[in-house]
Amino acid sequence: MSILTPTKGAQTIYRINPVAKLATAFLLSLALILTIDWLSAATALVLESVLLAWAGLSVRQFFFRTIPVWIAAPTAGLTTLLYGQASGQSHFEFGLIHVTDGSISLAVATALRVLAIGLPAIVLFVTIDPTDLADGLAQVWHLPSRFVLGALAGLRLVGLFLDDWRSLELARRARGVGDRGRIRRILSQAFALLVLSIRRGSKLATAMEARGFGGDTERTWARESLFGWRELVLIGIGAVIAAAAIAAAVLFGTWNFIVG
Repeated sequence: MSILTPTKGAQTIYRINPVAKLATAFLLSLALILTIDWLSAATALVLESVLLAWAGLSVRQFFFRTIPVWIAAPTAGLTTLLYGQASGQSHFEFGLIHVTDGSISLAVATALRVLAIGLPAIVLFVTIDPTDLADGLAQVWHLPSRFVLGALAGLRLVGLFLDDWRSLELARRARGVGDRGRIRRILSQAFALLVLSIRRGSKLATAMEARGFGGDTERTWARESLFGWRELVLIGIGAVIAAAAIAAAVLFGTWNFIVG
């Protein structure tokens, strides 16, 4: 069985309060944002990869969901390699491109850091139910109900973007205007999707105001949002990974504080 194949125990991640997942992702991101070095990012990535086995995603789901991260990491690394700060021995130079020992080190660190921040963030996010997140934000973090309900409505509409894009594509093909000019077609569909999204958002906002969701009255919630030992364990694991990454970089002298 694959290490990413869902198991009964893996489904525990879905029962953890979403605000705990947000807190964990914040801790990991904060620790890696403070420094640009390959060791801290590599340490965090190795420790995170062990935990991703219990995320409840199959191999196909994992790589499909994280495609943007796998694209962004080498892209950021390549850009840093070619145009990063030059230091140490020079290996290649042409115009603005200057590959040195320093730019190579920064490129590796940048690519690893994107993976270490992006992969757990996406995996934690895809296991969040929007309604559970709204309950947690309102009952655990005590955020204003108007903000929470607006965020919930927005998250509910995110899933419609892909359906709208497919519908627009099929409609254009049915009219015979979607078979040629890929770049022009994508730009045209993107604009149409933007217009459609604005119209839908305006209608939703009007409907929510009409139903009293915009009032300042204190609200009650149908489902109780619990925050217990599971949530504390997840946050603790995130804190341990963040601390281990920082400690490894400091102990081996690779710590490179981002400020200065």
